[in-house]
Amino acid sequence: MDLKSGYPFWAVKNGLLKTFPQLTRDHQCEVVVIGGGITGALIADELSRNGHHVVVLERRDVGWGSSAASTALLQYEIDTHMTELAERYGEADAVRAYRACAEAIGELESLAAGLGDVDFERQQSLYYASSEEDVASLQEELALRQKHGFEAEWVEREAILAEYGFEAPGAILTQLAATIDPYRMAYQLFSRVVERGGEVYDRTQMETMTPDDQGVTLTLANGAKLRCQYVVMAAGYESQAWLPEKVAVNRSSYALITDPLPPEALGKLRHTMVWESSRPYLYMRTTCDGRLLVGGDDDDEDIPKRRDARVEEKAEGLTAKIETLWPKLDINPTFSWGGTFAETDDGLPFFGPHDALGPRVHFAMAYGGNGISYSMIGAKLLRALIEGREHPLAELFSFRRLAKIA
Repeated sequence: MDLKSGYPFWAVKNGLLKTFPQLTRDHQCEVVVIGGGITGALIADELSRNGHHVVVLERRDVGWGSSAASTALLQYEIDTHMTELAERYGEADAVRAYRACAEAIGELESLAAGLGDVDFERQQSLYYASSEEDVASLQEELALRQKHGFEAEWVEREAILAEYGFEAPGAILTQLAATIDPYRMAYQLFSRVVERGGEVYDRTQMETMTPDDQGVTLTLANGAKLRCQYVVMAAGYESQAWLPEKVAVNRSSYALITDPLPPEALGKLRHTMVWESSRPYLYMRTTCDGRLLVGGDDDDEDIPKRRDARVEEKAEGLTAKIETLWPKLDINPTFSWGGTFAETDDGLPFFGPHDALGPRVHFAMAYGGNGISYSMIGAKLLRALIEGREHPLAELFSFRRLAKIA
């Protein structure tokens, strides 16, 4: 299935950075990672860096699925408020999930520093109330975060207008956020996996997967067989096809990007990602060369032709929303696109095995707005499971959580 529409900026900016060979022969390894996007790249890197022989399979070109359409906002703030997670799963687990996302940003920064040119940049995050009715819930959210040591502060209406140039009744400001080029980072990570002796194959599709007590046998579309001890399914929302029940809802999100804007026009927006409390939410960030990247207006459309037809209209709508907030900001879109992603009911990911396929097949479902941060967490969580070690988030991020969601 085509996962994106229009002209995603990362693919236009970078082009096809590298091609990898196809796997056309019978083969064996320790761990097979299915999926050549940023999630698969972070997992393969973590495993190969710690001595595991990894083979990555991608049925398209590497990075050409949802990763190319990602807007790559790195936040510790989960789409679901900490207060809501605390009501569902208890305060300790809610804090644990948020803290792991906070730690993931630092870990991604360290990875980026070792890779070089992946456009990692620290940012502020301004989460504003879309209406007066949302102020109380945001202030309650802020209080719980501050109680557990998260650095955040409340910004009043007057300060938002004076410092950020738009009207809102209040906002939570944090200093812990970042942006990145996810497409380039995926390629850099996969190149490093290969340098360590791992293997990456693109244009290679897995048709069947047969687990047994000793391992898993994969049959490829070309007839070749691949034998391994463990499989990690990191194929985005397409991974759901291997589960007996639906664990997430497919949705499409839309985005646009401008030409580089003058620093004086952007002001504090140059180093601040902005998003709102209403759902679906409007959000924006900048790139390292001063372009404004705007996203949102999500819908439940996942049929490619219908999504394709909506890109121009959605870009016009996003432009109008930004110009309403910042009337003096000229944001004529240069490129616009849409992409399909998955969203769980509670905003949390799923990592680990499912009873339907047994303990040797692990899923990496880094769904929601924190996909890259979740993937960084999931890489370490899955390595722990494969190595037979405990992880503090293994239970909360497991499929056993479905019983509580239901």
